[in-house]
Amino acid sequence: MSRRLQIAQLGHPVIRRKADDVTDISHPAVQSLIDDMLLTVAEAGGMGVAAPQVYESKRIIILCSRPNARYPYAPEMEPTAIINPEITWRSTEMEKDWEGCLTVPGLRGLVPRHRRIEARYLIRDGQPVETGFDGFIARVFQHELDHLDGKVFLDRIEDPVEIMMEGEWQRMIADR
Repeated sequence: MSRRLQIAQLGHPVIRRKADDVTDISHPAVQSLIDDMLLTVAEAGGMGVAAPQVYESKRIIILCSRPNARYPYAPEMEPTAIINPEITWRSTEMEKDWEGCLTVPGLRGLVPRHRRIEARYLIRDGQPVETGFDGFIARVFQHELDHLDGKVFLDRIEDPVEIMMEGEWQRMIADR
């Protein structure tokens, strides 16, 4: 049975550590972690979560975009466990958009990201995948991959003026 995990907050050492590769995807502890991460991100209303955010220094991310109060414009996608991901290509075209993070609650920042990426990773049954992402999903993938490398979205903000509180951001999108 899956359980909701605690989210590590900015300042905890696991957030700034480079995560370890997963060597045995079929191990019951890894499969259980994936189930727990799927439940955790769904209940927290996130678009994704990385294992370091739930105190596990492993190269696993969950992508699970869907519209919600925090991201009303998010596209719908099937929740996906991504193991040992790497970006193999990035577009030169960059796009700035607002990001938040379960690890940095209450803040939003305007973050530049590559508009399109190509990635290679394993899925939970160990099968390799090579695919491309664009727009919002590419942004979420890059955001979660940063967590595996010890980075948070605040590290990518170009100007501190481009940071705001969640409540102000909610008011801003309500006015759109």
